[in-house]
Amino acid sequence: MRMEGVAASGPERARRVVSYDVVVHGGARHFLARGGLAMDDLAVELAVSRATLYRVAGTRDRVLGDVLWYLGSRTLADAFRGRSATGVTGVVEVTGRFCDSLARSRPFRRFIAQEPETAARVLLTPAGRVHERFIVAQTRIFRDCLELPAAPADTELRGRAYLYVRIVESVIYGEMLHGGNPTPAVTNRMLRAVLTDLTA
Repeated sequence: MRMEGVAASGPERARRVVSYDVVVHGGARHFLARGGLAMDDLAVELAVSRATLYRVAGTRDRVLGDVLWYLGSRTLADAFRGRSATGVTGVVEVTGRFCDSLARSRPFRRFIAQEPETAARVLLTPAGRVHERFIVAQTRIFRDCLELPAAPADTELRGRAYLYVRIVESVIYGEMLHGGNPTPAVTNRMLRAVLTDLTA
C-alpha cells in the first residue's frame, strides 16, 4: 500500500470546509503513517474541527472502509498491471501479487493486529463496503484476463467472483479469522477450481 497534512487551530480550523474526497485522501495518508485511523488527529491534520469532520465523513467505519478500498484498489491495480500471464494463470498471478503486497504492508498488518473486530466489520461486512467492491473489481479481472466480453451471464460471473474473493480473504485475513492461513498450494487449487470451465 502506498501514499501530508497541514494542521491549523482556532477559528481558522473551525471555518475550513473540506470535501469527502479530501477526507478519504487525508485518511489514507494518516492510515499509512499510523496503521489506523484516529478521527480527532485526522481533524487536526485536515485543519478542520472534529464536528466538521464528522459532519462531512459520517462514521469512522465509513471513512475506514473508503480509505481501505482506496488503498486496496490501487494495490490491486498495480498487481494487475504487473502480471506476466493471461488466462486462469494470469488471474491467479494477480491475486498472488496482491496478497504479497498486503502481507508486506506494515500499516495494514498493524491495523489487523490492533483492531481485529473493527477490521472484520469494515473489511468483510456491508459496514465498510470493501468486500462488495472487491467482488466488482474481481469480476473485471476475470473478464480482462479470461477475455470474456459478454458471457457467461453477469450473475454467473459475479457468483464466481464472490467465491473467489472469499477464498482470497481467508488468506489475507486468515490469522484474524481463524488463527492461520491455507497453504499456497491449497489456495492455488481452490482459486483455480472456482475458474474451472469459465474459459471452455
